[in-house]
Amino acid sequence: MSATVNIASESQWRGILGSSAITVADFYADWCSPCKMIAPTFESLSTKYSKPGKITFCKVNVDNQQSVASSHQVTAMPTFIIFKGSSELQRVRGADSRSLTDAVEKAVKLAGTSAAGASFQTPGRTLGGGGGSAPSARAGARTLGGRGRPSFSVFNFFNAILTFFGLYIVSLLSFDPYKAAENSDFNLNKPRAPPKPIQVPGQRGGAARPSGGVRTLADL
Repeated sequence: MSATVNIASESQWRGILGSSAITVADFYADWCSPCKMIAPTFESLSTKYSKPGKITFCKVNVDNQQSVASSHQVTAMPTFIIFKGSSELQRVRGADSRSLTDAVEKAVKLAGTSAAGASFQTPGRTLGGGGGSAPSARAGARTLGGRGRPSFSVFNFFNAILTFFGLYIVSLLSFDPYKAAENSDFNLNKPRAPPKPIQVPGQRGGAARPSGGVRTLADL
């Protein structure tokens, strides 16, 4: 169904200019062949962009509404006039579809209104549902290797400082700083020697027997 308003009186015309942010008017005549040629383009724009109270498309028959046509100095048909409120923004004379379309689209941007349904083309968010950026937010919480971000520890912080200064002092007081730092007990990468087995008095080598447990005749 067409959203175009056919102006039937001067009072109706003034009411539309006063209530609509943008008004697109087609001043035409029934006997005008170019008017009939461009009429489908005007109707298409009307169907696409009309919005009550925002953008109104009107057709004004210059023979029936001579006072309206003369008040806007319309002398040729078709003439398209775009109004913001009651002030004229732009005028297009002749059956120029490209110029008419460009003028209407410019007025639509000025009114801050897009084609019907355009505001619903982006995916919405629902209660309890994740938006499109949720996966990236969850991915940002992980570091290289898939591990989570390490938490800050005061003990680890001071331990790192102590290790750094220990290595610095050891290397500073030695003739071979690199070798001294490598062999220092503060070097976390230094290989540790395995613990020596506990020697029981009177026993030569070998691992010590456990002190607890069940004793046999061989242990006596």
